[in-house]
Amino acid sequence: MRVLVTGAAGRLGRAMVKELEGRGFDVIGLARQQLDITSRKAVAEVLREYRPRVVVNCAAYTDVDGAEEDPRRAFLVNGLAVKYLASLCAASEAKLVHISTDYVFDGEKGEPYHVYDPPRPINRYGESKYWGEAAIREEGGDYLIVRISWLFGTGRNFVSMILRLAEAEGEIKVVEDQYGSPTYTPDAARAITDLILAGARGTFHVTNGGKASWYELACSAVRLAGIKANVVPCRSEDFPRPARRPRYTVLDTFPLKEYLGYSLPSWEDALERYLARL
Repeated sequence: MRVLVTGAAGRLGRAMVKELEGRGFDVIGLARQQLDITSRKAVAEVLREYRPRVVVNCAAYTDVDGAEEDPRRAFLVNGLAVKYLASLCAASEAKLVHISTDYVFDGEKGEPYHVYDPPRPINRYGESKYWGEAAIREEGGDYLIVRISWLFGTGRNFVSMILRLAEAEGEIKVVEDQYGSPTYTPDAARAITDLILAGARGTFHVTNGGKASWYELACSAVRLAGIKANVVPCRSEDFPRPARRPRYTVLDTFPLKEYLGYSLPSWEDALERYLARL
């Protein structure tokens, strides 16, 4: 089966290409420099040339604060470009697998979000990602929307940044009142690939098990890495940012296990494996 991966140079994109190739798929991985998904013409030409059966869209505008300052760019990449992909995939009978985010929720529920809970984003980034989701559903066709959260893995990410700062400064402040589901890119790629093989359609949440605050994640990373540093908890208000952050976006993964026969390991287990590879 031929699979086209957009945004193939990103954290999840690289993990998806590696996972798919390891399973024997015929993989076409295209980075932003090779395919600008905001160009409908370019997307159409790529689909005509490669004729994939599945398109995994890992391309996205992910600068949460930047989206507040340049919302047009965010909506162009995360919204309109996704509408192009959905329309063209439907016309060519290719399955579209689109990566979305926990930030489509406002974080006010106080308990894990289910796949059918109504999105209510509180920043431009979340709005643009929900725009993309809605466009896919409107266009129809064979699609799979996968919401993920708090990704860490190859390349720059929260965990690698925390380790660098802790080693350099000896003391760091980390927000303790925002909670989510830390997710390791190879684990997410495995589950997404299995969802494709299972013929899954609709919306799924794919995260490692458990929940954590940014502070808890930072403390665990520093301890497991053996870095002698002091991690100090602080409130969101201590770090004012252009974009509001939702306080609690833990995702309930039901019915992922029912489809795949397994749940992803805990985020603690994933973090240990990630640090062992560094």
